[in-house]
Amino acid sequence: MKTVMQPATAILTATLLLLGATGSAQAADEAAARGLARQSNCFKCHSVEKKKEGPAWREVAAKYRGNPDAVTKLTRHMTSGEKVKFEDGHEEDHAIVKSTDPKEIRNLVDWILSLQ
Repeated sequence: MKTVMQPATAILTATLLLLGATGSAQAADEAAARGLARQSNCFKCHSVEKKKEGPAWREVAAKYRGNPDAVTKLTRHMTSGEKVKFEDGHEEDHAIVKSTDPKEIRNLVDWILSLQ
């Protein structure tokens, strides 16, 4: 399925890349990351430990461990509204994180990727 990136999303992704969005997670501010996740209603579908409607974030971290494109892929997923497919087969647009600050989004991505 092809996703068209909105201009704002393209700019945000480019900014993150310019800030050094490499595949490795950097030290994250957990409290700020959890705060943004709460504000963005991420915990409705995700948790750290257990699968809900979406995967547990520890599973996401394990899936992307060692992937040099991890930061870029997760950032795009959180900021583009791309379609996600659920176990029952239905699809929905993924909610967009409620921040346009590249540093806040990068912190959330880094925190998720730091989970072991």
